[in-house]
Amino acid sequence: MPAVVRDALLGDERDDRHCSAMNRPGRPEDEAVLCGFVLDCASASVRDTVTEVTMQTPDKQLSDEQSREIAATIREEIARRRISRQTLAEQAKLSISTLEKALGGRRPFTLATTVRLEQALGVSLRKGADEPIAASVNGDVAPDHLGAYSRRSMQWIEGDYITLRPSFGEKGAIYAYRTEIIWDIAASCFEFRESERQDAAYTQFGEVSMPNQSGHVYLVTNRHGQFRVITISRPTIAGEMYGIINTLLAGRGSLLTPIAAPIAYVPIARIPDPTYGRIRAKEQNYDAYRAHLQKITDEPFAVFLPG
Repeated sequence: MPAVVRDALLGDERDDRHCSAMNRPGRPEDEAVLCGFVLDCASASVRDTVTEVTMQTPDKQLSDEQSREIAATIREEIARRRISRQTLAEQAKLSISTLEKALGGRRPFTLATTVRLEQALGVSLRKGADEPIAASVNGDVAPDHLGAYSRRSMQWIEGDYITLRPSFGEKGAIYAYRTEIIWDIAASCFEFRESERQDAAYTQFGEVSMPNQSGHVYLVTNRHGQFRVITISRPTIAGEMYGIINTLLAGRGSLLTPIAAPIAYVPIARIPDPTYGRIRAKEQNYDAYRAHLQKITDEPFAVFLPG
């Protein structure tokens, strides 16, 4: 049975919004109060705010001629596959503005951008068989600021996970989506990218940091210095990882409030029939999802101090 996405059209679960959320008009119903795991929304539609990530890696620009040829090939692939530019940008872990500017000739393609598009499309966009498919910065070792881990030593983390946290839009509900952790050859590090979110426009992706000192894993989104950080444990014997998400909650008007909540990453193979979106009591997988979130404070994998 295919995975089920709950409430795909609901808009009040949108977390990780862009900074433009700070300029939207105030709405009286957007007021939130604390409760549940972290907060209760008394008829509220509340949102936490973080923007998409841009990887900070050395890169080089391709020539104007190469950029025109690549843009033409990408437009053909988009038309042949009948996908949108937004979908391609998400699959390649690029911002839509970066893709639009490159396709429109307003900026040249860079090597890292081209490599990500090649990986997303599964085709070579550059002519010349002697040109390397992926120019890695550090080989199979992550940069120092991410913990200098090797791909081989941390390969256990690679895979697909059901991601669970309390709903920010409905008391007692659970918000579920999918996260993939893969090795990015161009950036020379593990990266994560989310999917199956009912608020697809705000899907996140970023770098994975794994320093030896703390023994924890950090999933970091960084856009112009604005961060969303998820701190999770190393996996249990069953492969689950548990921890805390730290982000910004968009409330009334331009109000942005720091907020933390428990979060769980469960290997997708452990959920026979995964459901995504907002999962309510008595719905499929609710009890199993709730048990994973409860384990975070029961074990504990994270501690939430009372105010």
